[in-house]
Amino acid sequence: MTGLDWPGLMRAGMVGLRLTPAQFWALTPAELWLMLGHAQGGQDRMGRSRLDELIRQFPDKSEGMKNDRD
Repeated sequence: MTGLDWPGLMRAGMVGLRLTPAQFWALTPAELWLMLGHAQGGQDRMGRSRLDELIRQFPDKSEGMKNDRD
């Protein structure tokens, strides 16, 4: 895993976008990425098959509770 270029991101956010430090640190990386003009146009959307796969992997049921999908 590569690290983030924090000095570059801070420069882009606080100098380029004129964000205050508080505004910069309140953003998620995805929000900052979008503000910098790197929108993917929905290419990273999750499809129904991936959602179903995640539901099977991580069911929403606790011990002793019946899941509606069972």
